[in-house]
Amino acid sequence: MSNGPNFDLELAHPGPVAGVDEAGRGPLAGPVVAAAVILDRARIPAGIDDSKKLGEKARTRLCAEIREVALVGVGIATVEEIDTINILWASMLAMERAVAALGQAPGMILVDGNRCPRWAHPSQAIVGGDARSLSIAAASIIAKQTRDAMMLDYDRDHPGYGWASNKGYGSRQHLDALGRLGPTPLHRRSFAPVAQYFLPL
Repeated sequence: MSNGPNFDLELAHPGPVAGVDEAGRGPLAGPVVAAAVILDRARIPAGIDDSKKLGEKARTRLCAEIREVALVGVGIATVEEIDTINILWASMLAMERAVAALGQAPGMILVDGNRCPRWAHPSQAIVGGDARSLSIAAASIIAKQTRDAMMLDYDRDHPGYGWASNKGYGSRQHLDALGRLGPTPLHRRSFAPVAQYFLPL
């Protein structure tokens, strides 16, 4: 028996079920990105798994396949929003935007984590949901691929921080560059390693 995600949680609900996950809560720079995915029960791409367990080649392939056969919405919360309302609520905001971008109200939303946004949708928070639900795992792939692509673009605009490889996380290269070059407008000034370079908000 496979230990990967399955469709059992989705099949417990009638009508369209969306899986929601986010990427980018921990980095020092860049937005937080959420995705919502409603899979077609008759056309689920093979190999969907928690994005953290997949290599880049597999994620790229699956991202394209999911977008081809599923209903996908993406939501973004900016660095300014992260610094204003904190990363938790910015993540919730990105999730709300991802569901709104679906263009269809799901009958149920399965959210990775231990809480759901403050919305009117029927929803269930599932800890470790990206390892249990195929819809959440699909959303984790879309969210990560979308954010990674954004960080590649930002790396070209702000060279030296290593964002093409570290995606904004606090790697040694990133921290060294932060001390040498200073912060960019894409750095989260509310995050401790960055905050020292700014006057208090």
